[in-house]
Amino acid sequence: MRGKWWEVFGDPQLNVLEERIEVSNQKLRIAEAQFRQARDVIRINRSALYPTLSAGPSITAQQVSRYAAATPTAAGKTSGLYLLPFDLSYEVDAWGRIRHSIEAARENAQASAADLETARLSFHAELAADYFALRGLDSQKDLLDRTVVAYQKALDLTKNRYAGGLAAMAEVAQAETQLETTQAQEIDVGVARAQFEHAIALLAGQPAATFSIPPSPLNLTPPSIPAGVPSMLLERRPDIAAAERRVAAANAQIGVAQSAYYPTITLGGSAGLEGSKITNWLSWPARFFAVGPAAAEILYDAGRRRAITDQAWAAYDANIAGYREQVLTAFQQVEDNLAGLRILEGESAKQQQAVQSAERSLALSLNRYKGGLVTYFEVITAQNIALGDERTAVDILTRRMNASVLLIEALGGGWDASALPPLTSKDLQHYSEAHQEQVRAQ
Repeated sequence: MRGKWWEVFGDPQLNVLEERIEVSNQKLRIAEAQFRQARDVIRINRSALYPTLSAGPSITAQQVSRYAAATPTAAGKTSGLYLLPFDLSYEVDAWGRIRHSIEAARENAQASAADLETARLSFHAELAADYFALRGLDSQKDLLDRTVVAYQKALDLTKNRYAGGLAAMAEVAQAETQLETTQAQEIDVGVARAQFEHAIALLAGQPAATFSIPPSPLNLTPPSIPAGVPSMLLERRPDIAAAERRVAAANAQIGVAQSAYYPTITLGGSAGLEGSKITNWLSWPARFFAVGPAAAEILYDAGRRRAITDQAWAAYDANIAGYREQVLTAFQQVEDNLAGLRILEGESAKQQQAVQSAERSLALSLNRYKGGLVTYFEVITAQNIALGDERTAVDILTRRMNASVLLIEALGGGWDASALPPLTSKDLQHYSEAHQEQVRAQ
């Protein structure tokens, strides 16, 4: 399965609804915006690899107090200062702090991209599950509609027999009760159906009040879904990919924390024009400049850097454990739904046999009742058993379709880790440098 996995069910209405998620689902838009934020963080961190140039022109007029003791020659005089400075600052990434920051941002961005795919898969799967639940209720409604018609005929038969003196009034009351109870069940199905319809409207980004799905009984069968080998699951689940990228990001954060033990080396410089008047401000003799390196090293911080490094290692260990837990959970979900499909298929076959037996029993009871051999109580018992078996059969089919959806979701919905945003040439270069540095450190 690739891309539009829901098409394997062969339901055009489902296909139309699934397409709306990509356009109108608001939660998916939130996840997409969060991915764009994470991607922009890469650009923010990468900008530290380049110098920062700033300019701050200013014009100042000042008058020194006549009573200023320090500058008696300038006392009471007004002077001006015209300044056009350009400041250049560049941090030398000697210890890999910036490279590790870029690496962490890149891995977090890819984790966010995988989160987006996880959200997309979850919404599509939820809509499919709600849709099949709704269609299952349509089947229940169709079954109850046909049952009400049959019960009405049985009630008419009982009334005719009562009019002919062949049945008691109690049997008429029993038939009326049976009919009215089934009608109430028929109405109750509409409540659950409306709730599923509203849930689908929310997923499709449509107002519930103006959204409707025409009734149609569930007449599909679960498709054959190849599970593949277990190792493929690690590449096909976006949540596993996200967990793996977060492990890599946490590893990069350790490098960032460790770089704080080394001095910060900065190359700085400033140049510009400075004058006392506007006439001599923008002239060559008004130029000035200053340039030189600087280094700063923390001599004592009461264990702050050590604590930050320990914190980074703890976060890395937590992400490792989270990744392993995610993998184990994925395998469990796949096996749960494979077992569910296998068991439900056997249960469905047996239930169909039960339905056929119940229908034969009901037909025999009706014939015996028409012949005056039994009371209507036997017919009611057979009717209840037949209706219960048929509703159970519909419920099993709905559960099988839902298990198919859950299995597809557990398998990643046809997604693959290769679908993550590709790295740019700069990303690859920085990653290679950081990887070589980690190898040397080991």
